[in-house]
Amino acid sequence: VQLQASGGGLVQAGGSLRLSCAASGFTLDYYAKCWFRQAPGKEREGVSCISTSGDNTDYADSVKGRFTISRDNAKNTVYLQMNSLKPDDTAVYYCAAALYARYWGPPDGMDYWGKGTLVTVSS
Repeated sequence: VQLQASGGGLVQAGGSLRLSCAASGFTLDYYAKCWFRQAPGKEREGVSCISTSGDNTDYADSVKGRFTISRDNAKNTVYLQMNSLKPDDTAVYYCAAALYARYWGPPDGMDYWGKGTLVTVSS
């Protein structure tokens, strides 16, 4: 069972990145899928989650209108499109899965975690 996040990198403020998280060893269909992030010296925080049906999405206030979460069941992958990036978005981004139809809560509710991908936004 593995979640593999990718797509991080260095980008200038105002730029865009798309993160991907591919699952192996299990199907994401039955899991709510989330992105969290952790900046240096800060706690891990929820960024966005998408329900099993894909009909429900939740976002942190700080990213609403700029980030979009989506999933491709055929590819067993979840994405995070990040636009209008700001230096405050700099963090390690983690994908995670929770065996709920819908989840928007603290990190300890997740069942599986990816290793994280670093996003650095320069000013």
